Amino acid sequence: MSLNEDSLEKQEPDITMVEKPPRNDAKDNIKGLIFDVLFYAVLIFACIYILPNYVIQRTIVDGSSMADTLKDGENLYVEKISYRFKKPDRFDIIVFYPYGRDNAEYYVKRIIGMPGETIQIIGSDIYINGEILEEHYGKEPIADPGRAARPITLGEDEYFVMGDNRNISKDSRDKYVGNVSKKNIGGKVIFRITPLSRFGTID
Repeated sequence: MSLNEDSLEKQEPDITMVEKPPRNDAKDNIKGLIFDVLFYAVLIFACIYILPNYVIQRTIVDGSSMADTLKDGENLYVEKISYRFKKPDRFDIIVFYPYGRDNAEYYVKRIIGMPGETIQIIGSDIYINGEILEEHYGKEPIADPGRAARPITLGEDEYFVMGDNRNISKDSRDKYVGNVSKKNIGGKVIFRITPLSRFGTID
């Protein structure tokens, strides 16, 4: 049986062209607009609520109780994250609420005594567990030890704070301020914004 040569020729495939559906530009534009609105809403919420309440906030020094380290009217940044994961360190400058977080009034002071320690001020010297604390932050010798004239033993979550301008500072030596609970510490002062002549990190 022989095959015709014509039958051996390959036939061209039958290709059916499928056209793409037309793009719905109006629908795409609406989706893009909704995405943009949601993105900026989340961004604004983060800037207005999350950042100042849980991450970092700006504060202004009121008074001279921390002079010469901090001066009246200076703008500072306070970070609020690190103390959620670790305890404050001695000599940190903190923002705290002396009358509890329900009261808007806050102070800026330096941590001197740590939890569990016994603090006493004799003359112009600060004693921690019976030993003189070596520090250089005080602007002047201490004139009034306040309640620290007698030994004060701090609780497990309590801190003893003082202003660097010791003779005008209302701090843990005052019975109305007293020891500072960790729950009332708002954050750590880390940066000075203004004046520009003193711009930078803070010791």
